[in-house]
Amino acid sequence: MPDIVLQTEGLTKRYGALTAVDDLTLEVYEGEVFGFLGPNGAGKTTSIHMMCGLLAPDAGQVIVKGVPVHSSNSEIRARVGVCPQEIVLWERLTCFEQLQFIGQLYGLAGKVARRRAEELLEELDLANKRNKQARTLSGGMQRRLNLAMALVHDPEILVLDEPEAGLDPQSRVKVREYIQSLARQKTVILTTHNMDEAERLADRVAIIDHGQLLVLDTPDALKARVGAGDVIEATLEEAPPEPVLQNVRTALNSLTDQVVPDAGRKMLAIRALNAVTTLPEILTRLEEAGLIVLEIRVRPNSLEDVFIQLTGRSLRE
Repeated sequence: MPDIVLQTEGLTKRYGALTAVDDLTLEVYEGEVFGFLGPNGAGKTTSIHMMCGLLAPDAGQVIVKGVPVHSSNSEIRARVGVCPQEIVLWERLTCFEQLQFIGQLYGLAGKVARRRAEELLEELDLANKRNKQARTLSGGMQRRLNLAMALVHDPEILVLDEPEAGLDPQSRVKVREYIQSLARQKTVILTTHNMDEAERLADRVAIIDHGQLLVLDTPDALKARVGAGDVIEATLEEAPPEPVLQNVRTALNSLTDQVVPDAGRKMLAIRALNAVTTLPEILTRLEEAGLIVLEIRVRPNSLEDVFIQLTGRSLRE
């Protein structure tokens, strides 16, 4: 088993009557991409800030390589690079100047900071923007520059908070491929609302809600918990009332034990073994129940299914 590079023990943070993080205990292994997921307000950012030594917990502790992290322990915190969700740049510094400055803040010698700046600009396709001020960059370029700033001191642990937020498809692919290239070289802790991103990148995933850890496992193991079989998504012409939905569940009982309507009730997610061969019979029973099906899609289990099952479908502010 890989070495434990970061662990939290009973990590707790309160703001008055609100417990933002509630007795969080987990371990992150060296060289893995660790997905840290949860709805808005679940406690992800607060947890990340405590893991990085940016916020003191009310109870519990964070341990990096066997050494507890606290605000005065700069040597331990220097092992961590943080790329926040909000883009943080100096508008009138060039890309090169940003990286050189951050490197020197982390204690790198001037020559080393300049070399790291050149390397990262090349790796993240920003070399041709070397002497451009940050304010002139597109949003995707600024995001990539922020990522480079988190890496300039060559940290052992990289924390990425929504690294693909606001990116166009090309930049999203570039950032995703770069994160994949870092796997095994560094330990990456990734927070995201993009379940597809987490499923593609993460070796293990932790899902939290209301400050508490709900599950922690590999994406495949988590998907297996949802249930066997594929998901048939049936888009309906009209949202059926609850009595009709109950009739549908009864009619499909021998074919599936799970029929879940979406929030608008115009789409049914039906889990079924051998979905392709079962599909004609499912369609017949939906029509017999008086439902008009406009579109059918068959897909395998996804991490989003796990997330919704654990945290619910209601919107979060």
